[in-house]
Amino acid sequence: MSTNNHRLWSRDELIIAFNLYCKIPFGQIDQRNSAVIALPNVLGRTPASLAWKLANFARLDPALQKRGIKGASHGSKGELEVWEAFNNNWDSLAFESEQLLADLTHQSVEEMNGLNEEELPKEGLDRERLVSVRVNQRFFRSTVLTSYSSQCCITGLAIPSLLTASHIAPWAKDQTIG
Repeated sequence: MSTNNHRLWSRDELIIAFNLYCKIPFGQIDQRNSAVIALPNVLGRTPASLAWKLANFARLDPALQKRGIKGASHGSKGELEVWEAFNNNWDSLAFESEQLLADLTHQSVEEMNGLNEEELPKEGLDRERLVSVRVNQRFFRSTVLTSYSSQCCITGLAIPSLLTASHIAPWAKDQTIG
């Protein structure tokens, strides 16, 4: 796919970029990051333009602002609209952005995330294993680990394979919680 950095970013492209923003720590927003290199190939952008777009999202992030990090000094109205639509609506972001990315890569969301479609129920947001697991849990876990530098926010344990991303209120009791 050819790149054209002079065209405006579409809403769909911004949603996909915001998905990546939520999955990588601010310090790794760099055009040399493998995730920042791979995604532009799908979007028809350059790694530098995607890294800049991610820095534009960072300017809106109150968690970074609390740490004295400002992100890019300017941005677009589209970034603000996507931020406002999804920042407190993680399930919608996970569903919509993963579906958009799957469509662009001509895969199913399940294929893209390494899920065996035969094991999934035909309806609902859960699939059964030994425990009920949210289909969007991978996105949620990635976002939480990124927010806390891959450490437990309570104990400081820094072994990601031992960490579980959990909601303050159990999702099984209140599915409106992101």
